[in-house]
Amino acid sequence: MPQLALAEEWSEAVLARRAAEGDARAEAGLCRALAPRIWAWGLRHLRDDHEARDLTQEVLVIMLEALRGKRVERPEQITSFVLGTCRLVARDRQRTQHRRQALLEQWAAELVSEALPPSGAPDFDRMFQCLRALSYQARQVLVMTFYEDAAAELIAADLQTSVGNVRVIRHRSLAQLRACLEQPGSDR
Repeated sequence: MPQLALAEEWSEAVLARRAAEGDARAEAGLCRALAPRIWAWGLRHLRDDHEARDLTQEVLVIMLEALRGKRVERPEQITSFVLGTCRLVARDRQRTQHRRQALLEQWAAELVSEALPPSGAPDFDRMFQCLRALSYQARQVLVMTFYEDAAAELIAADLQTSVGNVRVIRHRSLAQLRACLEQPGSDR
C-alpha cells in the first residue's frame, strides 16, 4: 500500500473511501484537502472570517462523524456531501442569529433593567463592615458556603462542629448581615 504522505495527490473520493474504512491518515488528508474550500465557501456566503472558520470546523466534524458512522452513501461524492452540509449549517447559523437578534430586540430593554442593581443596593464597604461585625466562626461559615461553595458537611468537619450547627450559624449570620445592611443611616 502506498504511503499516505502523498495524500494531497490523492483525490477526495479515494481519501473519503479510506476514511470511511477507518484510516485516520486519510481523514487528516481529507480535512486538509477540503478545509480551504469550506472556508472559502463560508467567507463568500457568510462574509465574515470568524464565521467561515467556525463553519469549516463544524462541517469537518459533521463529515468525519458521518464517514465514521457509515452514513455517507457515496464516499466518492464527498465534495457534494460537504457542500450540502455547508449550506445546511450556514442556514442554521443564520436562522439562529436572526432568532437571537429578534429576541434581543424584543426583550433587551427588560433584560438591561433587570441586570442593573437596584438603586438602594448596599455598597461593598458597608457590606465588609457588616461582615467584620460577625464572629470569626460566622464569617468562616459564610465564606465557605458562598465563596468556596462548600457543603455543610465539609464546613462542619473543618470547623469541628455538627452539620446542624453549621446550618444554624449560617441562618443566624445571614439574618445579622441583612439587619446590618438594612439599618438606615449607618453609613460608615
